[in-house]
Amino acid sequence: MPEKVKPVDSFELPKYLGKWYEIARLDHSFERGLSQVTAEYSMLDDGGVSVLNRGFSIEENEWSEATGKAYFVESEDQGYLKVSFFGPFYGSYVVFELDRENYQYAFVSGPDTDYLWLLSRTPTISPELKARFISSAEAKGFDSSKLIFVEQQ
Repeated sequence: MPEKVKPVDSFELPKYLGKWYEIARLDHSFERGLSQVTAEYSMLDDGGVSVLNRGFSIEENEWSEATGKAYFVESEDQGYLKVSFFGPFYGSYVVFELDRENYQYAFVSGPDTDYLWLLSRTPTISPELKARFISSAEAKGFDSSKLIFVEQQ
């Protein structure tokens, strides 16, 4: 994970499961051009987490889906998982800030500062939360000028 990113402690997976809306991200090829992006997390029989990412491509006028799986790297009460969408290849999934009371938003990093997401239980967020996310991202070494704010209709 990026040097300045630390996973949250006291992470509760059952509260994290369910549908999240992608509010912001750094661009990368597997989500390029997608709007209305969501992530849905559910339990797997082996104790891991099923990940279903979905987004709409305006250019292709169709929905795109990717299914993956995630597993805790260290302990189940730490927001540090490894996720795979491509066979045996895993990448870091680090929840570094979270609404601990109601799990209404999450700031998530990948393995380095090229991967960053703001997830929310609702398709819109407050200006205050947006500003907090940008400030936190900059403090941790992410380039906030490259953030894409996802259209959620």
